[in-house]
Amino acid sequence: MADSKDELNEFFSVPGESSLPADILGELQSVKRLHSISAQELFFKWESYSIKMGSEETKLDLKTVRALKKDIQETLERENRGKAHLRSTDKRGVHATPRAAVSNGDAFGMLDDLTPNIRRLPPASNGATKRKAPYETPAVSKVSKSAAKTSPTDSRVDRIGLSNGVAPVSFADRPIAGQVIETLNSHLSLAEPPMAPLADPRIKLTANTDLKKFFYKPITMKLSESSEVLDDRIDDFLILVQSAHNLEDSAFGNASSKSTSEIVAVGRIACDTPEAKLNSESLVLETSRRTGAGNRVPLKVNSLSSFEFFPGQIVAVRGINASGNYFAVREVLDVPLLLPAASLPSTLDAVNERVGAAPEDGDTASSALNVIISSGPYTTDDNLNFEPLHAICEKASETYADALILIGPLFDIQHPLLATGDFDLPDDPSIEPDKATFTDAFRIMVAGPLRRLAQAVPSITIILIPSVRDAVNKHVSWPQEPFGKKELGLPKQAKTVSNPVTISLNEVVIGISAQDILYDLRQQEVLVGRPKETNMLARLPRHVIQQRHFYPVYPPVNRTNLPKPGTEEGIATGMPLDVSYLKLGEWLNVRPDVLIMPSALTPFAKVIESVLVLNPGSVSKKTAAGTYAQMAIHPRKVTDEERAAGGTMVGHQVYERARVDVVRV
Repeated sequence: MADSKDELNEFFSVPGESSLPADILGELQSVKRLHSISAQELFFKWESYSIKMGSEETKLDLKTVRALKKDIQETLERENRGKAHLRSTDKRGVHATPRAAVSNGDAFGMLDDLTPNIRRLPPASNGATKRKAPYETPAVSKVSKSAAKTSPTDSRVDRIGLSNGVAPVSFADRPIAGQVIETLNSHLSLAEPPMAPLADPRIKLTANTDLKKFFYKPITMKLSESSEVLDDRIDDFLILVQSAHNLEDSAFGNASSKSTSEIVAVGRIACDTPEAKLNSESLVLETSRRTGAGNRVPLKVNSLSSFEFFPGQIVAVRGINASGNYFAVREVLDVPLLLPAASLPSTLDAVNERVGAAPEDGDTASSALNVIISSGPYTTDDNLNFEPLHAICEKASETYADALILIGPLFDIQHPLLATGDFDLPDDPSIEPDKATFTDAFRIMVAGPLRRLAQAVPSITIILIPSVRDAVNKHVSWPQEPFGKKELGLPKQAKTVSNPVTISLNEVVIGISAQDILYDLRQQEVLVGRPKETNMLARLPRHVIQQRHFYPVYPPVNRTNLPKPGTEEGIATGMPLDVSYLKLGEWLNVRPDVLIMPSALTPFAKVIESVLVLNPGSVSKKTAAGTYAQMAIHPRKVTDEERAAGGTMVGHQVYERARVDVVRV
């Protein structure tokens, strides 16, 4: 019982609190016992329930825990009813020849909904049944008057807002707007806005990624090229492991070959069955053509006390294949991390001079950079007013932000109105209704607020990162080319970059990817034993840092396993990965100072392996307002000892001098 309480507290406790209230803990234990599930699986169900509700009111309390319990029970009952229906259908005989019940020229019932008020002719009498009177009252139409007067948008709003028993609340009436839900480095002060807009920007933006390489032609992937890219990644990690652990060439071997000697094998984690979910019994190691002829060998990990695996993970394992049937793993070798970002003292002095920080200044609030970070969608599911985007722009204007980072989707193809085309075009003379495109709508709905922000704060730097869900980006695969700046009507202060991208704001190195890798990792991760890091939100980003890649999962998660969009019978966009260009998602030289990974999981800001990892959440959650992040980056003061070291590089240590607040829109 104590172990059960400890596990529930680890997964469900709020930051700053060590344990849950007794009543909530009792309800969670009840659900756990009733359905015979683990604490982690119960936490996954809670996360899925929160995403489905799409409301900021779904905080963990006694009421919502009981609602979760009811939702799990109803889901189980629906599944049982579906199975019972299938069994009853099988009993009636699925091979019976169907007979036409009505002979009215509509053999397949295709006209039922198109002609609701037409009286159906009775079936021809064959002497076995009594003929009905021909003067009976016509049946009531399937389409009621109230339904006929209801617009498609209204019915869709009812579906979105009332399906969960929660009436939709307008964005203007949202509760607790501006509430700070999490703070990292609260001892640091917020950035102090200037008295008036600055004449010149304090930020120098540099792209550490070769953006030209992202303008490739998609959907031209060749199997031979893809296999070479996957093999090269394994071979590159072999060299890293050999150098980090000082291993000889003879220490490595082919894991699929029968041998009585212990070897080190490097390969990719995969599942033994395509489309199946990975577990500890289905683990296989996929080798490269150079190290193991591309063979796959089952892994036995019973001797490991603790480890985490996921499909696509590159690992170095030490063990033996004595029978030739499987590779028994004795140890998993650590993969070395990239070095942290660093700069020369002279470079940092130049940056401090740019932001107006004097060496003798004690209070650095006025010289701290003010960076606002947000992720899409930027409008609620019931309209295209883009009210959350307007709110973010107003916040940037009020605080005279130095940078505004907007991560896609900005014009979400999964939005119910955009997906169906059921929306009114903006009232603008530059748009011809008969020739209008999504680009025209973006230019007015999204670029309009950005142009007004640029006029109010001329010194701001606006950075736009696309998503594979953006309807105005012609690149349909990941990695993804930048937005077209000219045709979208973006201001000159706007900078469009690729997805993913590594940029520098002055000396600060920031890695950004619009793809929800954290959610995909949570879906695919397999835990062997008790994990060393029990906090899931700290464990998942560590996988990304260790693998040196913005999307290390391979193959990507099946789209059918992702949350469904707001459209009827819709399917998530998922991860359209172009394997031939997978290398564009790798980290090349250093670990970023800040790693921004928007996700449907709980927003957070944490320091992991000296990297400030941030999930700002989405600014819009179906019918409710979401969250964004505001970061104050204080100047890096160079000590006398660091100056005396000559030309030695000094670490940026952004995780110590940056305050991050996750705020409700």
